[in-house]
Amino acid sequence: MLEIGKQNTMRVIKRLPFGAILVHDDDESAEEVLLPKRYEPENCQINDSLDVFVYLDSEDRIIATTETPFAHVDGFGYLKVVDVNNTGAFFDWGLSKDLLVPYGEQIHPVKVGSYHVVYLYLDDRSSRITGSLKIDKWLKEETFYLKKDQQVDLMIYAKTELGFKAIVNNDYSGLLYENEIFQTLNIGDKLKGFIKNIRPDNKIDLSLQKPSEQTREALTDTILEDLKQQGGTSTLTDKSKPEDIYAYYGVSKKSYKKALGALYKKRLIVIDKDKISLSN
Repeated sequence: MLEIGKQNTMRVIKRLPFGAILVHDDDESAEEVLLPKRYEPENCQINDSLDVFVYLDSEDRIIATTETPFAHVDGFGYLKVVDVNNTGAFFDWGLSKDLLVPYGEQIHPVKVGSYHVVYLYLDDRSSRITGSLKIDKWLKEETFYLKKDQQVDLMIYAKTELGFKAIVNNDYSGLLYENEIFQTLNIGDKLKGFIKNIRPDNKIDLSLQKPSEQTREALTDTILEDLKQQGGTSTLTDKSKPEDIYAYYGVSKKSYKKALGALYKKRLIVIDKDKISLSN
């Protein structure tokens, strides 16, 4: 089935002076789609199978391109505003025809040159690919497919008083708490994270650290090895600054203190005020 706003695998059935005519591999009775000459791959031949993006051109005709947009329908992209007029704001999304975000889908007026996280959808009335800056309304409220400690894909989309809001696996909204972040984050960043907790109201708490038990087991081994390489002593203690601990081990101060505590209980290290040392 032909999917507007997404990648489609299509087969060349005709070659014309102005381009190639394609049909969907899974439905050859479907509408024929033009791939303009400028997008044809080199040595394009009849029966070639092509991976193309399908959208509507400026005259609302279904058209294919071998260009790759920055985002697809039902997905999110971090896009730049290139024009603003009476219709709305237009964003560069990697294709020759810019993406429209109508005023009704904006939270506040945007300026040319600014970047924003945009959700792409098909407008029900026009079938045109349209953008929205109202990210929360496109995210699911239920969390049936998520579980605590699960690794997930994140995209940062907003800053709040508590921390950063992130899109989780392209479907949900979660929160990274400011006091648990030990690296620079920016709107539009994509990174891996973990489900820290799913609250009774289905709100999702996120972490950039691995689940505590896994982290502690790996971290204790890393600390012991590091102490051996430093001659048995380190000045990075449980009193060190959180940013210094994160810069060295890539973990929170809380995780580091728990790892030191586990090593101390096993009598593998000695903890002093200004250093930690391997036990004799």
